[in-house]
Amino acid sequence: MQAEVIIEVPFHDVDAMNVVWHGYYLKYFEIARCKLLDQFDYNYRQMQASGYLWPVIESHVKYVQGIQFQQKIRVRAILKEWETRLKIEYVIFDNETGQRLTKGYTTQVAVDIQSKAMCFQSPKILFERLNAWADFHPLKES
Repeated sequence: MQAEVIIEVPFHDVDAMNVVWHGYYLKYFEIARCKLLDQFDYNYRQMQASGYLWPVIESHVKYVQGIQFQQKIRVRAILKEWETRLKIEYVIFDNETGQRLTKGYTTQVAVDIQSKAMCFQSPKILFERLNAWADFHPLKES
């Protein structure tokens, strides 16, 4: 499962060298991640309503080439793991050329809101949402 968003880099995201400040790459990842989570109706509001928070516990960014002001980028988020945690991989491309600019991943775990305990397995609601999505989006045969 994956999702993509196109973003035009705003001026307030670049530094004095006209390159996106390194911390904003995680913001771009998050925008794509939210679109991915929306696909199976389990974004942050639904997570909280189901009794769980999903904090990011790990993030990694590999800066391949700098992104500049007004550059249009395509950010792809790919769900890679979900049984014990959410691991989402990201790739940022130049929207015009398709050149890969950045890649990375984030890892999130479920935390029970009431007990504040970290879950060692993803909660049942996540599997229900993923299965419901899969029921309407069967895999294409090659």
